[in-house]
Amino acid sequence: MSDTIEKVKCLIIGSGPAGYTAAIYAARANMNPVLYQGQQPGGQLTTTNEVENFPGYPEGVTGPEMMVQLQEQAKRFGSDIRDGWATKVDFSGDIHKVWINDTIEIHAETVIISTGASAKYLGLESEQHYLKLGGGVSACAVCDGFFYRNQEVVIVGAGDSACEEAHYLSKLCKKVTMLVRSDKFRASKIMAERVQKTENIEILMHTETEEVLGDGQVVTGVKAKNRATGEITEIPATGFFVAIGHKPNTDIFADYITLDETGYIVNVPGSSKTNVAGVFVAGDAADHVYRQAITAAGTGCMAALDAERYIASKE
Repeated sequence: MSDTIEKVKCLIIGSGPAGYTAAIYAARANMNPVLYQGQQPGGQLTTTNEVENFPGYPEGVTGPEMMVQLQEQAKRFGSDIRDGWATKVDFSGDIHKVWINDTIEIHAETVIISTGASAKYLGLESEQHYLKLGGGVSACAVCDGFFYRNQEVVIVGAGDSACEEAHYLSKLCKKVTMLVRSDKFRASKIMAERVQKTENIEILMHTETEEVLGDGQVVTGVKAKNRATGEITEIPATGFFVAIGHKPNTDIFADYITLDETGYIVNVPGSSKTNVAGVFVAGDAADHVYRQAITAAGTGCMAALDAERYIASKE
């Protein structure tokens, strides 16, 4: 551990639309925010090729480009943007203690948690190949479904989110093939019935993905295996959607911050406040419903305003 302790007014843990927006607002309020970008600077949007649903970009923008612009905007107002990630916290006292990379100790008057959530993937080499290329693998139908209008796609998953995303895709795509590993859905009955009644959704039970097929640059199909019979099928598709859940990046806060049963931070309704005074949350670390760049940015604004008011109340 470091012998020196850095004291800051506002520490932002994590980047992405939530963290950068919080930094913009906190800097403009003269809170001199320090932001650590985390293990994935820019967050999940850095894996998104095209963003067309964020207001203010009539021609669209790439995810990485948008994150660079948000970062530059935060810097313009004096935000201190740094590499590194939080490895330990102690929120037991009035001073909020955070350790960065196990070496730097920071004492912060306020902390904004914007560590986000990570989409779960199958872990197949072919899946990761096309995900990194932006060539047809996605974990967000609402973000990327538009690019597959009138095309055939495959979606993997069996829960409410998978059913919701499959139904969303069915309104855009010519055909949606849904792969379910077991013999039944994990989704609620009403959600399962919705996809079962949708004409252009084909549901393959007992089926798992063997390989994402493509030409090296873009997805062309999916090789699937029936777990009951062993039969291998090749399904033509230009898009492969993974809807097997997200994991919020909140493990290091578990001893101090109230989390729900799946690890998302529980905020005070209508605010960014957590159960610890002076600690706030923004973005997907608390949002398991919307998970959009625009909603993350909105909660980043809320967190900075709540932090500013908290500091004012202490003075």
